[in-house]
Amino acid sequence: MKLTNYTDYSLRVLIFLALKKDGELSTIQEIADTYHISKNHLMKIIHQLGQLGYVETIRGRNGGIRLGKDPKEINIGEVVSKTEEDFYIVDCFKEGGSYCVLTPACKLKHALHEALQAFINVLSGYTLEDLVVNKEELQQLRLLAFENL
Repeated sequence: MKLTNYTDYSLRVLIFLALKKDGELSTIQEIADTYHISKNHLMKIIHQLGQLGYVETIRGRNGGIRLGKDPKEINIGEVVSKTEEDFYIVDCFKEGGSYCVLTPACKLKHALHEALQAFINVLSGYTLEDLVVNKEELQQLRLLAFENL
């Protein structure tokens, strides 16, 4: 199972914002520069994260973005489920996917579905707060990356 860049970047944005002091605003450019990610791509991600309530966007000259929820209220499994386009590990998972002659008796499809559920269940055991317990170390790395631009 491989997550899309969209989901990866969504998680990175949330981690970045969780490293900020309470209420401190960040800019999309700041995040893009730190992670070397396209600003245009991040705009789409932040828009969706805002719609989902994970981030709050403040418009205007002194605007920016910040977390819309407390990090302990942001469940990682939920974020992945809401940002990942699909979880079609194999083509037969898709409705209208290619037909396999083994489908009527296939046990692989069940095993893969069970594995996918286990993957989501493990991620659901973590919150954003769990991912930033080493906040000082992460903050130093973030600042170092930003200084080396």
